[in-house]
Formats: sequence, structure tokens, C-alpha cells
Amino acid sequence: MADNADNKETIQSLNQLLQGEYMAVESFNIFISKVEDENVKKTFQEIQKQHRKNIDTLASYIQNIGGRPQENLGMKGMIADKKVSMDLGIKTDTAEIIKKAVEGETQGVNMAEKVLRGTLDSKSRDIAGEILHKDRSSIDKLNSLLK
Repeated sequence: MADNADNKETIQSLNQLLQGEYMAVESFNIFISKVEDENVKKTFQEIQKQHRKNIDTLASYIQNIGGRPQENLGMKGMIADKKVSMDLGIKTDTAEIIKKAVEGETQGVNMAEKVLRGTLDSKSRDIAGEILHKDRSSIDKLNSLLK
């Protein structure tokens, strides 16, 4: 089963999604350290916890289908991480930080949608769809903080 070309493509797609989840956790580390509003901080932590659950789900599933989860940020992730830090700079304006978080979550949703359009078996599609759903709900939570 692991030699199957579709499976290899599936593992590659799921690893892409996994990388996005790791980037999200890292970004939220930065957001949490910058924000002072306790309510916002708590929401950020809840969203970060959800991303950690997504990582767990994806990593286990990748292993179960014979793949190896790529469990480091990689070069793209490190660059994105630095970009988030630089974009925020020394700003601690809560609204700005929330907007950055929304931006990051939106990129994650776009990536998950792209993965879903690729070649996936139905179980992988379900997992990616579930993550997409959770990420969209995180965007709603973040947007409600801006009101």
C-alpha cells in the first residue's frame, strides 16, 4: 500500500497541511506573547490548542497510512515565522494582532482548500475537511473579538 502513487501524493498533501498547522502554532506563540488583553489571549490559546489537536490527528493518520509526518517547520515555516514577528514588530495593538491572526488563519484555510482539491482518499478528505471546518470556525472566533 505504501508504494501506491496516490498514497504518496496523499501523504505529501497531508504533510503540507501538517506544515501549515505547525506554522499556525508558532504564529500563535508570537500573538500570545504580544497581546495583553486576557480575553483575547485566552481565545488565542484555545485556537492554538485546536491547531495542536490537528497536528496530532494528521501526524497519526500519516503514520497509519505508511508515511512519515514532517514534524519540523521547514524553511518556508521559519521564513513565515520571522515575517509574522517583523510585521508585528513592537506593536501591541490588540486589533492589529487579531487582524494578523485572521490573516494567518485565512492562509491556512486557503491551503486546506487546495489540499482538498488534490488527490485524496475519502478518509484523508474527511480529515482535511474537518481541519478546514475547525480553521474556519477559528476565523469566526477571531473576527468576533474585533467587534
